[in-house]
Amino acid sequence: MTETPHDSGGQTITEHLEELRKRLIYMAWILLGGFAASYGFSAYLFNFLRQPILPYLPESDRGLHYTSVVEKFMAHVKVSFLAGVILTSPLWLYQVWKFIAPGLYAKEKKYAFSFILSGMILFGAGTAFAYFVILPFAFKFLLEFGGQIDKPMITIEEYLGFIFKFFLAFGLTFEMPVILTFLGMMGVIDANFLKKNRRWAIVIMAVISAIVTPPDAISMLALLAPLMLLYETSIVLVKVLGKPLTA
Repeated sequence: MTETPHDSGGQTITEHLEELRKRLIYMAWILLGGFAASYGFSAYLFNFLRQPILPYLPESDRGLHYTSVVEKFMAHVKVSFLAGVILTSPLWLYQVWKFIAPGLYAKEKKYAFSFILSGMILFGAGTAFAYFVILPFAFKFLLEFGGQIDKPMITIEEYLGFIFKFFLAFGLTFEMPVILTFLGMMGVIDANFLKKNRRWAIVIMAVISAIVTPPDAISMLALLAPLMLLYETSIVLVKVLGKPLTA
């Protein structure tokens, strides 16, 4: 018997749009609540984000600078919003799930939930790895390069932009097992394909590591090592969950 989606067949385009509007409104309220809850801790959160660079700033001027009246306030707003997005991610992702689930088959629902959960965990692992491992290496290399005569004057806006780009880059690169496993389940790749192209994959990962990390070998290897481990994990997952390529 052909499997059909749970209950989406009877919905019109108007009903789909109304459901989308409802979920977007729920998500907006969830994110607003997360922002409000996080704003009360914005000073602590901002101080936490500032920790990786503090040891490498001049002792006589150990702090970040701001060049406009509202820059520091807007920094706390940005940090609070980011924290609110992370804090409420299970709630707003649930709204996404409620919108797409009716159109999925039972087997697809099971895998979709697993992908969302594993994607959240891996993205969080990537940002944590960037914060605790890569950023200290980056600041040590970049701010101590060329001796101690010149003194850095890092603005708040510049600093937040720098670390947010790092978080995004590392969070996305750590999604590799999710992406490769999905492609394996779609029949685009299989475990043998990943094994056969392992050398090329290592070259690509090395190039990515060189691009998103500071120009020193230690930082590059610090990212390349976990990426290689994630690639090997992907091979196992694709072998277990994927389907063989058709000739």
